Order: sequence, then C-alpha cells, then structure tokens
Amino acid sequence: MNTVAAVDDADPSEAKTVVADETALPIARRRHPWRWVISAVALVLVAQFGHGLVTNPGWDWPTFVQYFTADVVLKALRVTVELTLYGTLFGFVLGVWLAIARLSHNPVLQVISWTYVWAFRSIPLIVQLLFWFNLAYLYRTFSIGVPFGPAFVSFDVNGVISGFGAAVIGLALHQAAYAAEIIRAGIISVDPGQVEAAKSLGLPWRRQFCTIIAPQAMRGILPNAVNEVISLFKGTSIVSVMAIAELFYQVQVIFGRNGRVVPLLMVATVWYIVLTTILTVAQYYIERYFAKGSERELPPTPVQRIRRKITEITAERR
Repeated sequence: MNTVAAVDDADPSEAKTVVADETALPIARRRHPWRWVISAVALVLVAQFGHGLVTNPGWDWPTFVQYFTADVVLKALRVTVELTLYGTLFGFVLGVWLAIARLSHNPVLQVISWTYVWAFRSIPLIVQLLFWFNLAYLYRTFSIGVPFGPAFVSFDVNGVISGFGAAVIGLALHQAAYAAEIIRAGIISVDPGQVEAAKSLGLPWRRQFCTIIAPQAMRGILPNAVNEVISLFKGTSIVSVMAIAELFYQVQVIFGRNGRVVPLLMVATVWYIVLTTILTVAQYYIERYFAKGSERELPPTPVQRIRRKITEITAERR
C-alpha cells in the first residue's frame, strides 16, 4: 500500500521512468530440455513403426490394395453398416421408452424396465444372438389374436425371422439396455430447477421434455451414446458366428481360401477405422450444435482454424 501511494504522489515523469525501467527488465525463458528429448524419442519410435509398415513384406500391401475395394468386401461392409444402423435405431427407440418407464411413478413399469436392463446387461451378446438365431427350436409359429384365446393369424418363425433379422433383433435388444441407462443418466443430470420453472410456466409435459429437458440432457447423452454406437459397429463382427456375410466374416472367408491372413485383417481394420472416424466427426459437430445453450461463443472448428491461419499467413505476406 505504501509503495502504491508513493508512486501516486510522485511526479508523473518519475512514474513514467519506473514503468520504463520495469519493461526494460530481461525476460528469461524457461528451458524444457527433457520435453524435447522425450519428443525426439517418441518421434523416432513412430518413424520406426511407420518404416516397418512400409518395408516389411509380411504386411503384403499389394494384396491389401487388391481386396480393400473388392465387390465382396464392399457388400460385406454394407451389411455391417446396415446392422449398425438398424441396431442403433431400434435400440435407442426402445431405450428411450425404457428410460421413461424407469423414471416414471408407475412401480410396475419401473420394475419391468429395471428387470429388462438387468437381464440384457447380464447375458453376453453372443449368447443373445445365438438364442434369437435358434428361436425356432422354442417357438415354431407366431400367432396374433386374443391373449390366452384364439389366434387370428399365424406365422412360421423360420419364414419370418431370417439370420439377418435375428441379428438385428439381438443387437437392438442388447443395445436398448445400455441406451436406456445412458438416456436416464442424461435426463437426471438436468437441474431439477429447470423442470420446476417449466412447470411454474404451465408448459405441458411434452413441451417441457422437448424444449427444456432433452436439449440439456443431450450434452450428457451424446458422448456415451456415440461410444455405444461405435462399440455396436465393432460388435457386429460377432454375428459371424451366425454365418452372416458381414465384413469380418467375409474377410475370414477370403483369407481361408488364399491364406493371406495379415493383409485381409488389415482390410477389415482400416474399414473399421474409417467408419469410426466418420462417427467421431459427426459426434463433434452434433455436440457443437447442442453446446449453443451452454456457451456464449462456440470455439472455432478445425476447418475454421485452418482457414483463419491461412488468412493470417496471406495477410502477413502482403
């Protein structure tokens, strides 16, 4: 306090001299030698790994290029994408209703929802898929009619549920159990005061959920939901036990014939990486959209940063 008062009471020219002296002080940069050493070692290891990928003949890159865009592989990739799409769609639709039932004040719906989640999270996915694939051993026909009464229409199970249909059912029911918990966690993460404020305004329940609860809950739901979709996408390889021609099954068939195991496994690996990257990019922009209500100014996207940097470099050269 005394120093500040002395400066305030001093002559203005003396104050300017003090400021000038302070700005003239040298700034010593902090050295980080070990950071550079660790970075150099990491780059050397990465370079060695990349060199091995390029020069090691065991990777057999010509075979990889031959089969990466082959018709049989692209058809199998389409089956994988369809399984992921249908499993995600039906799984999250059912998961929404399971979450709502779990959060409702109806004890019967609460118990049913909890039991469903408990059961389908306890049973391994491969067991569920094999169960639905062999459903005809338990039920040879499906009937529609009066409960515990006469049936109006009957269907043969083998004619209605194919191998692909059994895979979709198994994946969707399995996904619904996890989706229900993800959605429930997102809903209960919303501040109860938000709901109370909506009720005090007299908003109907549907409008409360769609305009107030859901947009805020999506910020908590999205990261976990995308993780589940990616896990489901990779988990579709399990349906190869049902002889469904998805990506991994088709790759197994090909290297079972020509013996080129490593390059064909790389074909499946790279396609999984490509589609997972697409889902990750989509997640980034969807999260950015729902972040509008929580941040006044959204951070620039990677594309915007690159454009801004190019503009700055161009302006400096001019």
